[in-house]
Amino acid sequence: MLALPLILLVSSSAPVSLGAPRDVSALAPQAGSASHAAPWEAAALVAHAAPREGFASHATLRDASAPLVAYAAPQAGSTPAATSGTQAVLVPAPESRDVLLRRQVAQVALAQVRKQDPAWHPDQRDCAGLIRFAVRTAYKRIAPARLETPLWTDARGTPTDFADAETLVRRNMVLLGRDDATRESLRTGDVLAFLHEHDSGPVFHLMLVVRPEDRAHAPARVVYHPGEKGAQVRTGLLHNLADEAPREWRPVPSNNAFVGYFRLKEWMP
Repeated sequence: MLALPLILLVSSSAPVSLGAPRDVSALAPQAGSASHAAPWEAAALVAHAAPREGFASHATLRDASAPLVAYAAPQAGSTPAATSGTQAVLVPAPESRDVLLRRQVAQVALAQVRKQDPAWHPDQRDCAGLIRFAVRTAYKRIAPARLETPLWTDARGTPTDFADAETLVRRNMVLLGRDDATRESLRTGDVLAFLHEHDSGPVFHLMLVVRPEDRAHAPARVVYHPGEKGAQVRTGLLHNLADEAPREWRPVPSNNAFVGYFRLKEWMP
Protein backbone atom coordinates (compact mmCIF):
# COMPACT_ATOMS: atom_id res chain seq x y z
CA MET A 1 0.00 0.00 0.00
CA LEU A 2 1.35 3.43 -0.89
CA ALA A 3 2.14 5.78 1.91
CA LEU A 4 0.35 9.14 1.84
CA PRO A 5 2.49 12.02 0.54
CA LEU A 6 3.73 14.61 2.98
CA ILE A 7 4.45 18.30 2.57
CA LEU A 8 7.82 19.49 3.85
CA LEU A 9 7.34 22.70 5.81
CA VAL A 10 9.44 25.48 7.21
CA SER A 11 9.45 25.83 10.96
CA SER A 12 8.50 29.25 12.25
CA SER A 13 11.61 29.11 14.40
CA ALA A 14 13.99 28.87 11.43
CA PRO A 15 16.88 31.36 11.56
CA VAL A 16 16.95 34.60 9.61
CA SER A 17 19.31 34.68 6.64
CA LEU A 18 21.88 37.40 7.32
CA GLY A 19 22.41 38.20 3.67
CA ALA A 20 18.76 38.69 2.76
CA PRO A 21 16.94 42.02 2.26
CA ARG A 22 14.83 43.20 5.18
CA ASP A 23 11.65 43.72 3.20
CA VAL A 24 11.00 40.11 2.27
CA SER A 25 10.84 36.81 4.15
CA ALA A 26 14.03 35.66 5.82
CA LEU A 27 13.24 32.11 6.84
CA ALA A 28 15.90 29.65 5.78
CA PRO A 29 14.22 27.12 3.47
CA GLN A 30 14.07 23.54 4.64
CA ALA A 31 16.20 21.07 2.78
CA GLY A 32 14.28 18.33 1.08
CA SER A 33 13.97 16.14 -1.94
CA ALA A 34 12.33 16.94 -5.24
CA SER A 35 8.58 17.53 -5.22
CA HIS A 36 6.18 15.12 -6.88
CA ALA A 37 2.49 15.01 -7.60
CA ALA A 38 -0.09 12.52 -6.40
CA PRO A 39 -3.33 11.20 -7.93
CA TRP A 40 -5.58 13.57 -5.95
CA GLU A 41 -3.81 16.47 -7.66
CA ALA A 42 -5.72 15.93 -10.88
CA ALA A 43 -6.67 19.62 -11.02
CA ALA A 44 -3.03 20.76 -10.73
CA LEU A 45 -2.76 21.07 -6.95
CA VAL A 46 0.78 19.99 -6.10
CA ALA A 47 1.20 19.73 -2.36
CA HIS A 48 4.04 17.32 -1.81
CA ALA A 49 7.72 17.69 -1.19
CA ALA A 50 8.80 14.08 -0.62
CA PRO A 51 8.93 11.77 -3.66
CA ARG A 52 6.69 8.71 -3.51
CA GLU A 53 7.07 5.64 -5.66
CA GLY A 54 4.43 5.38 -8.35
CA PHE A 55 3.42 9.05 -8.43
CA ALA A 56 3.78 11.18 -11.53
CA SER A 57 6.42 13.87 -11.23
CA HIS A 58 5.89 17.62 -11.34
CA ALA A 59 2.31 18.46 -12.10
CA THR A 60 2.04 21.97 -13.50
CA LEU A 61 -0.59 24.66 -13.68
CA ARG A 62 -3.03 23.60 -16.38
CA ASP A 63 -3.58 27.09 -17.65
CA ALA A 64 0.06 28.18 -17.42
CA SER A 65 -0.13 29.66 -20.89
CA ALA A 66 -3.14 31.81 -20.05
CA PRO A 67 -2.57 35.47 -19.18
CA LEU A 68 -2.62 36.33 -15.49
CA VAL A 69 -5.44 38.77 -16.07
CA ALA A 70 -7.69 35.73 -16.48
CA TYR A 71 -7.70 35.50 -12.68
CA ALA A 72 -8.81 39.08 -12.21
CA ALA A 73 -12.51 39.78 -12.51
CA PRO A 74 -13.79 42.15 -15.16
CA GLN A 75 -14.22 45.72 -14.01
CA ALA A 76 -17.55 46.05 -12.31
CA GLY A 77 -20.13 48.77 -12.31
CA SER A 78 -19.63 50.75 -15.50
CA THR A 79 -21.91 53.76 -15.27
CA PRO A 80 -23.09 56.32 -17.84
CA ALA A 81 -21.16 59.55 -17.23
CA ALA A 82 -21.71 61.64 -20.32
CA THR A 83 -23.57 61.74 -23.60
CA SER A 84 -22.46 62.65 -27.10
CA GLY A 85 -25.48 63.50 -29.19
CA THR A 86 -27.87 60.63 -28.51
CA GLN A 87 -25.21 58.03 -27.57
CA ALA A 88 -24.30 57.49 -23.92
CA VAL A 89 -20.61 57.21 -23.05
CA LEU A 90 -19.85 54.60 -20.38
CA VAL A 91 -17.08 55.34 -17.90
CA PRO A 92 -15.91 52.52 -15.59
CA ALA A 93 -16.72 53.12 -11.96
CA PRO A 94 -13.57 53.78 -9.95
CA GLU A 95 -12.26 50.68 -8.21
CA SER A 96 -11.34 50.72 -4.57
CA ARG A 97 -7.78 50.34 -3.34
CA ASP A 98 -8.86 47.09 -1.72
CA VAL A 99 -9.93 45.59 -5.06
CA LEU A 100 -6.77 46.76 -6.80
CA LEU A 101 -4.52 45.38 -4.07
CA ARG A 102 -6.21 41.99 -4.13
CA ARG A 103 -5.95 41.85 -7.90
CA GLN A 104 -2.23 42.58 -7.73
CA VAL A 105 -1.72 39.93 -5.04
CA ALA A 106 -3.37 37.38 -7.34
CA GLN A 107 -1.21 38.36 -10.31
CA VAL A 108 2.02 38.39 -8.32
CA ALA A 109 1.34 35.05 -6.63
CA LEU A 110 0.36 33.28 -9.86
CA ALA A 111 3.36 34.76 -11.67
CA GLN A 112 5.62 32.91 -9.23
CA VAL A 113 4.13 29.58 -10.41
CA ARG A 114 5.46 30.24 -13.88
CA LYS A 115 8.77 31.83 -12.91
CA GLN A 116 9.90 33.06 -9.52
CA ASP A 117 10.74 36.75 -9.52
CA PRO A 118 14.47 37.49 -9.00
CA ALA A 119 13.39 40.26 -6.62
CA TRP A 120 12.13 37.54 -4.28
CA HIS A 121 15.36 36.57 -2.51
CA PRO A 122 16.10 32.84 -2.95
CA ASP A 123 16.97 32.43 0.74
CA GLN A 124 13.52 33.70 1.64
CA ARG A 125 11.34 31.53 -0.56
CA ASP A 126 8.94 29.66 1.70
CA CYS A 127 5.23 29.68 2.42
CA ALA A 128 5.25 32.87 4.50
CA GLY A 129 7.75 34.52 2.18
CA LEU A 130 5.41 34.12 -0.79
CA ILE A 131 2.62 35.90 1.08
CA ARG A 132 4.86 38.74 2.17
CA PHE A 133 6.35 39.14 -1.29
CA ALA A 134 2.93 39.21 -2.98
CA VAL A 135 1.45 41.67 -0.49
CA ARG A 136 4.48 43.95 -0.52
CA THR A 137 4.63 44.00 -4.31
CA ALA A 138 0.92 44.80 -4.47
CA TYR A 139 1.38 47.79 -2.17
CA LYS A 140 4.42 48.91 -4.15
CA ARG A 141 2.31 49.03 -7.31
CA ILE A 142 -0.94 50.41 -5.90
CA ALA A 143 -0.15 52.31 -2.68
CA PRO A 144 3.64 52.80 -2.34
CA ALA A 145 3.23 55.33 0.47
CA ARG A 146 2.12 52.46 2.72
CA LEU A 147 5.64 51.02 2.52
CA GLU A 148 7.10 54.04 4.29
CA THR A 149 6.36 52.13 7.50
CA PRO A 150 6.77 48.35 8.06
CA LEU A 151 3.93 46.13 6.93
CA TRP A 152 4.16 43.65 9.79
CA THR A 153 4.13 43.46 13.59
CA ASP A 154 6.43 41.14 15.52
CA ALA A 155 5.65 39.05 18.61
CA ARG A 156 6.28 42.10 20.85
CA GLY A 157 3.91 44.29 18.84
CA THR A 158 6.76 46.23 17.23
CA PRO A 159 6.53 47.17 13.54
CA THR A 160 8.89 45.05 11.48
CA ASP A 161 9.82 44.26 7.87
CA PHE A 162 9.87 40.53 8.61
CA ALA A 163 7.41 38.11 10.18
CA ASP A 164 7.58 34.33 9.96
CA ALA A 165 4.55 32.13 9.36
CA GLU A 166 3.55 31.91 13.03
CA THR A 167 3.94 35.65 13.56
CA LEU A 168 1.90 36.42 10.46
CA VAL A 169 -0.96 34.29 11.76
CA ARG A 170 -0.83 35.28 15.44
CA ARG A 171 0.04 38.97 15.17
CA ASN A 172 -0.94 40.20 11.72
CA MET A 173 -4.08 38.30 10.77
CA VAL A 174 -7.62 37.76 12.03
CA LEU A 175 -9.24 34.32 12.21
CA LEU A 176 -12.29 34.19 9.93
CA GLY A 177 -13.37 30.64 10.84
CA ARG A 178 -12.81 26.98 10.00
CA ASP A 179 -16.10 25.85 8.47
CA ASP A 180 -17.37 25.42 4.92
CA ALA A 181 -19.34 28.67 5.02
CA THR A 182 -16.15 30.58 5.79
CA ARG A 183 -14.37 28.83 2.94
CA GLU A 184 -17.05 30.02 0.53
CA SER A 185 -16.62 33.62 1.72
CA LEU A 186 -12.85 33.78 1.19
CA ARG A 187 -11.30 36.46 -0.99
CA THR A 188 -7.98 36.84 -2.73
CA GLY A 189 -5.27 37.49 -0.17
CA ASP A 190 -6.88 35.37 2.55
CA VAL A 191 -4.78 32.56 4.02
CA LEU A 192 -5.16 28.92 5.02
CA ALA A 193 -3.03 28.00 8.05
CA PHE A 194 -1.94 24.54 9.20
CA LEU A 195 0.01 23.58 12.31
CA HIS A 196 1.75 20.26 12.84
CA GLU A 197 3.59 19.17 15.95
CA HIS A 198 7.06 17.68 15.50
CA ASP A 199 9.84 16.69 17.88
CA SER A 200 11.56 19.96 17.01
CA GLY A 201 8.44 21.96 17.81
CA PRO A 202 5.34 23.28 16.02
CA VAL A 203 5.56 23.83 12.27
CA PHE A 204 3.25 26.27 10.52
CA HIS A 205 2.39 26.24 6.84
CA LEU A 206 0.41 28.89 4.96
CA MET A 207 -1.42 28.86 1.64
CA LEU A 208 -2.62 31.98 -0.18
CA VAL A 209 -6.14 32.16 -1.62
CA VAL A 210 -6.69 33.52 -5.13
CA ARG A 211 -10.35 34.04 -6.00
CA PRO A 212 -11.77 36.21 -8.82
CA GLU A 213 -14.05 39.04 -7.77
CA ASP A 214 -16.58 37.56 -10.19
CA ARG A 215 -16.94 34.05 -8.80
CA ALA A 216 -18.51 32.75 -11.97
CA HIS A 217 -15.31 33.64 -13.79
CA ALA A 218 -13.12 30.90 -12.27
CA PRO A 219 -12.95 28.76 -9.10
CA ALA A 220 -10.94 29.69 -6.03
CA ARG A 221 -7.32 28.50 -5.98
CA VAL A 222 -4.57 28.15 -3.41
CA VAL A 223 -1.01 29.25 -4.20
CA TYR A 224 1.91 28.36 -1.94
CA HIS A 225 5.58 27.49 -1.63
CA PRO A 226 6.12 24.00 -0.13
CA GLY A 227 9.18 25.09 1.83
CA GLU A 228 12.21 23.17 0.65
CA LYS A 229 15.16 24.87 -1.04
CA GLY A 230 14.76 25.25 -4.78
CA ALA A 231 11.10 24.19 -4.81
CA GLN A 232 8.61 25.64 -7.24
CA VAL A 233 5.57 27.62 -6.18
CA ARG A 234 2.45 25.45 -6.49
CA THR A 235 -1.20 26.12 -7.22
CA GLY A 236 -4.45 24.20 -7.45
CA LEU A 237 -8.17 24.34 -6.77
CA LEU A 238 -9.28 25.04 -3.22
CA HIS A 239 -12.18 22.60 -3.30
CA ASN A 240 -9.84 19.79 -4.40
CA LEU A 241 -7.63 20.48 -1.41
CA ALA A 242 -10.64 20.20 0.89
CA ASP A 243 -11.97 17.03 -0.73
CA GLU A 244 -8.98 15.04 -1.96
CA ALA A 245 -5.79 16.03 -0.13
CA PRO A 246 -4.23 13.76 2.52
CA ARG A 247 -6.32 14.15 5.65
CA GLU A 248 -3.75 16.21 7.56
CA TRP A 249 -3.80 18.83 4.80
CA ARG A 250 -7.53 19.21 4.38
CA PRO A 251 -8.97 22.58 5.45
CA VAL A 252 -11.95 21.03 7.24
CA PRO A 253 -13.16 21.26 10.87
CA SER A 254 -12.43 17.56 11.53
CA ASN A 255 -8.71 18.10 10.84
CA ASN A 256 -7.07 19.22 14.07
CA ALA A 257 -3.98 20.36 12.14
CA PHE A 258 -6.06 22.93 10.26
CA VAL A 259 -5.81 26.19 12.22
CA GLY A 260 -8.31 28.09 10.08
CA TYR A 261 -8.88 30.72 7.43
CA PHE A 262 -7.28 34.10 8.09
CA ARG A 263 -7.31 37.64 6.71
CA LEU A 264 -4.79 40.45 7.12
CA LYS A 265 -5.88 42.88 9.81
CA GLU A 266 -5.37 45.77 7.40
CA TRP A 267 -7.87 44.18 5.05
CA MET A 268 -10.67 43.73 7.57
CA PRO A 269 -13.61 43.58 7.44
